[in-house]
Amino acid sequence: MNNVNIKYTIRFILIVLLQVLIFNNIFFMGYINPYVYLLFIILLPFNKSNKNVNLLIAFCTGLVIDAFQNSMGLHAFASVLVAYIRTPILFRLVPQLKNKTQKIIEFSMKEFGAQIGIIYTSLLVFIHHFVLFSIEAFRFDVSSILLRTVASAFITSIILIMLQFLNSRNTLK
Repeated sequence: MNNVNIKYTIRFILIVLLQVLIFNNIFFMGYINPYVYLLFIILLPFNKSNKNVNLLIAFCTGLVIDAFQNSMGLHAFASVLVAYIRTPILFRLVPQLKNKTQKIIEFSMKEFGAQIGIIYTSLLVFIHHFVLFSIEAFRFDVSSILLRTVASAFITSIILIMLQFLNSRNTLK
């Protein structure tokens, strides 16, 4: 096992433990439930040669969260969707990435800047939450779904952006 695999394995364990032990127990005003496990999917490297690996990792991450929340695959579906659309979203935000010859690209606030990092993270979190809450409601109650999506996505985005800033600050040293 090389250093990169060890780094992502430790990151996975830490983020899942944070989600399961702390953030699953936070439920503000009946609408806000932060899902910090998305940080693991957002920070996965962009592998140009084998995109299916990231989809599989996102699926497994979602299944682990589903196992702890008894949510019958809702998180797995939303996680795979986020892993699938994150590359096109980042390429729209940073068009020059398409021309890079690097085989693997890692996302970080330090490399891409705060503005792109905030937009990228917030957009993926909003999409994840909208899909998750839409499937969870199993009916098209727009006001309830949008209220839960906006409230939870806002709090989750703030937490994830703060964690990314802390991570980029630690890597500067």
